[in-house]
Amino acid sequence: MKTLRTEREIMTEEKNWRDIRDFTIEGRAWNDTESYYDRFPARAKGVVRDPVWNLSLHSAGICARFATDADSIDARWSLRSESLAMDHMPATGVSGLDLYVRADDGQWRWLGVGRPTEFPTNTVSLVSGLPREQREYLLYLPLYNGVTSVEIAVPADATIEPGPPRPPGRDKPIVFYGTSITQGGCASRPGMVHTALLGRWLDCPIVNLGFSGNGTMDTTVADLLAEMDVAIYAIDCLPNMNPEQVAERTVPLVQIIRQKRPETPIVLVEDRTATNAAVHKARIQHHSAMRAALSGAYDELVAAGDRNLHYLPGEPFMGDDGEATVDGSHPTDLGFQRQASCFLPLLNLILDGDSPTAHSASH
Repeated sequence: MKTLRTEREIMTEEKNWRDIRDFTIEGRAWNDTESYYDRFPARAKGVVRDPVWNLSLHSAGICARFATDADSIDARWSLRSESLAMDHMPATGVSGLDLYVRADDGQWRWLGVGRPTEFPTNTVSLVSGLPREQREYLLYLPLYNGVTSVEIAVPADATIEPGPPRPPGRDKPIVFYGTSITQGGCASRPGMVHTALLGRWLDCPIVNLGFSGNGTMDTTVADLLAEMDVAIYAIDCLPNMNPEQVAERTVPLVQIIRQKRPETPIVLVEDRTATNAAVHKARIQHHSAMRAALSGAYDELVAAGDRNLHYLPGEPFMGDDGEATVDGSHPTDLGFQRQASCFLPLLNLILDGDSPTAHSASH
């Protein structure tokens, strides 16, 4: 593969620059947003808590699918925040772009990353020196920053068009409502968070409603969740809650969704075990109390007749070697791979219509 070109070379070559909104955009659940890449509708402002609203301006989970026969792909994007990185998460994950290609075997393969070095606008070569063949591409947007515009460029003589429809039965999104982990902390690239991994593995759209430090089963968020026509709701809020909150809020959250979505599968997700819990007995007790509260709510809902409720244990998420987080809590890429592998079997079964009833779900 040829060396990636400099920004000067990119800007002086004859290119076809296109706004990614011309292509297939996934990860947006509402069209009535203040800014196109916001994750909540404008009417949620002043309704959801202010920290949740502010985090909804991050573009986590939003991606573009397109097809082109180009031998090179460039990108230009403008960020909302000057904070390109965090002390425990690189700029490529916080504010970068991430490019995947569907390979000849049908699997998504990583291809290139857009490294942000400036505020507000970066122009980069994502990949060059490719064979001139028509392929499908997937471009993920930043996890912990917002964007005001995103463009891609291909050579002037190349074709480019929206990505093809999703396979039958995989066209509705899975929505994940959760915490900083759900939002993507601390993935090295936007495509490495478990929600993105699952989208590629399951070949279906994903909506990421992770809100760092603020995934607390708010009823205002539950009202918004209920508006969405989705394949599955995955509720993964325990890392931001305490046992009392879990016991108080889980049943009302599910009931709010059920008022409008009585049949849509809902997965209640346990918290991951902190990777240093082996020597922190208080943390083990905390996890046990959290899971007991979630389990109790699950049992209550099932006893009341909810037949589309599922339960996912969290103990296996980070493995048992203590090597899968940056700080005991937030996953590295390894941790996200492990967590996605734990989600995959149940989500596959639900999407295929072969999932167990609530009473027989793993619990």
